[in-house]
Amino acid sequence: MNFGFTEEQNLLREQVARFMQDTLPLPRVRELVRESAGFSPALWQQMADLGWLGLITPEDRGGIGLKWVDLTVVLEETGRGLSPLPIISQMLSTAAVLRLASSDQQAAWLPAMANGSARCTLALYDEPNWIAAEAISLAAEHTSTGFRLHGRKPFVADAAGADYLMLGCRAGTELGLAVVTAEQVRINPQPVIDETKPMAEVVLDNLHIGPDHFLPMTAEDLSILNDCGAVLATAESVGAAEALLALTSDYARNRVQFGKPIGQYQGVKHRLADMFVDIESFKSLLYYAAWTVDDAPQELARACSMAKGYAADAFAQIGIDGIGLHGAIGFTAEYDAQLYLKRSKWARTVFGDSDFHLDRVAALGGL
Repeated sequence: MNFGFTEEQNLLREQVARFMQDTLPLPRVRELVRESAGFSPALWQQMADLGWLGLITPEDRGGIGLKWVDLTVVLEETGRGLSPLPIISQMLSTAAVLRLASSDQQAAWLPAMANGSARCTLALYDEPNWIAAEAISLAAEHTSTGFRLHGRKPFVADAAGADYLMLGCRAGTELGLAVVTAEQVRINPQPVIDETKPMAEVVLDNLHIGPDHFLPMTAEDLSILNDCGAVLATAESVGAAEALLALTSDYARNRVQFGKPIGQYQGVKHRLADMFVDIESFKSLLYYAAWTVDDAPQELARACSMAKGYAADAFAQIGIDGIGLHGAIGFTAEYDAQLYLKRSKWARTVFGDSDFHLDRVAALGGL
């Protein structure tokens, strides 16, 4: 069995890498974050024109119809360049529509999502560190013509740049996603450590939606969507961790102390080697988890938790070690190493931290 990437997947990786290097290098990322909260309509449309936003959308719904392994290729490279564009939010919203929406809803929504004209985000839980159906507390009240929502949804990723927001809610004992437009709600940006991953509180004031904008969701659906989000976050973590390792290795080769490059000292070599081994380990776990989404969904929960559980702590430690090996310069805002440390802090808890995922691995293993 061949576990390597196909020629087409390697070409896709090269295409994304060129885009990030030529069109969205880190100086441009810094500009976008300062000027427009990380979003650029022109760059977003370029991504759509290249087909990345419709990668997992079926061809009869306006997409390309590839698999999640292909999507990880794209996200590794966007993560490597710390892209601030909301591709994870868009892909997770696409996964939700594919799983929960009716055929008519898919036909109406997916083409616009694939061509970039409808920017979407999805928020499941109301508690940032509680991954469970009980953590959805936003109430949707049944009415004669649909549902009425009143309350707040905190920590909604990429809300400020979204046209449509899919918000986890509870209608009595029934879970679901309320699909609302940005004009129907109030969006209050929230402070974040990683400015390339903006979040906001969404305020709903007696908002009425029709039944066609409510997607019923089971607890199993909720778990699968969270797992898909964890796969996406881990894919970006692989690229970001590899970029920080490369940046730190280059610094160790060129920084001279006591008459020779610091990379020649054992203490530095060992830390770089540990970073490399950790990246290769959770990268392999990621690829298997991405494969299970399409080809072995019964294995997704365990595979996803193994990958995210490992990556959550390993990437955080890689961020710390990268800064430590740079010394004082690594902490300065002008240097790029601190940007990757901030990304590792975002990745550590999103869609479940290591405690949640490793506990689940143990439970699924019978412990």
